[in-house]
Amino acid sequence: MKVLRYLLEKEFKQIKRNGFIPRLIIMMPLMAMIVFPYAANFDVKDIHLSVIDHDRSSYSQALIQKIQSGGYFRIANISDSYEEALSSVEVDKSDIIIEIPLNFEKELVKDQQANLMISANAVNGNKGGLGSAYLIQIISEFNSNIRADLTQNASNAAAPAMVLLPLYRYNPSLRYDVFMVPALLIMVLAMISGFLPALNIVGEKQSGTIEQMNVTPLKKSIFILSKLIPYWIIGYVVLTIAMTIAYFYWGLKPAGSIALIYFFATLFIVAFSGFGLVISNYASTVQQAMFMMFFFMITFILMSGLYTPVANMPTWAQLISNISPLKYLIEVFRRVYLKGSGITDLIRPLIALISFAFVFYSWAILSYRKTE
Repeated sequence: MKVLRYLLEKEFKQIKRNGFIPRLIIMMPLMAMIVFPYAANFDVKDIHLSVIDHDRSSYSQALIQKIQSGGYFRIANISDSYEEALSSVEVDKSDIIIEIPLNFEKELVKDQQANLMISANAVNGNKGGLGSAYLIQIISEFNSNIRADLTQNASNAAAPAMVLLPLYRYNPSLRYDVFMVPALLIMVLAMISGFLPALNIVGEKQSGTIEQMNVTPLKKSIFILSKLIPYWIIGYVVLTIAMTIAYFYWGLKPAGSIALIYFFATLFIVAFSGFGLVISNYASTVQQAMFMMFFFMITFILMSGLYTPVANMPTWAQLISNISPLKYLIEVFRRVYLKGSGITDLIRPLIALISFAFVFYSWAILSYRKTE
């Protein structure tokens, strides 16, 4: 243990002398927790709408006002013809066109139905599809209100109606940042605990200092532990900073146990720092280690459910996603943060992370070639 203490002292001195790593420990969670949630936001807002109102009636004006009051749409222009509105779409000044025909109010009152035309710019399929869906929902609600008013006026009595009040569990305000922040926190943890151990040992290979370790009677397990433990500690520091920012900046605090978060984070840090050492054992230069880590990090992130749910992936992609350690910790953090899940609800990710930790740590020891 005395040898391990000396090696750890050496590692922390190297980290302290490296001006980049201490800055990275602070700046990485700051950027990821404050800036990244705005960039990784799939909410569709500020949709520019071009309106063609041929009717110019009280109902058509009420519909336009209702669309504006929803908060999703911004009236880009009022056009006199469809060709004029289409030209605004072609120059990216409008995203959706709504055309209200002549006699819209008359047909709605007389026949209790009227036609509208919605045209969406689908170059951005997500914005076009969701924007059209939002607009159809607003029009449906407007139509229901009009029909209720007409029915009440016709019978001089309030018509019975069914009122639907949706209840959104775990995220009542449907905030996308609440869904993304726990996952981005794990991405930061993976970058710190995976990249740094890999670059550390490869840097020693390039500088030649690792050769001095190879001629000593030091055990492989002690040497690898000396490389892992500093980044375990750094991982805890980064996790604490990121959770603090999530609380004070986003108002997001775990609904479940904080101790459970740190427990699963420990398993992940051990597993992923071990994976970084595995990469370093096969890389001869820092550039090789970086390219290998980038390849695996991109694969792990895209297959983890960070941006799109794993359940929406094809069956073959869901099978591949099982090799991503990030998938299981993202599942844990989202459940603990949003649902308040306990350890009994997280048996599957618990077994998976323990398995990853055992495999990567064992692999790191066995793949390290030390001259006896």
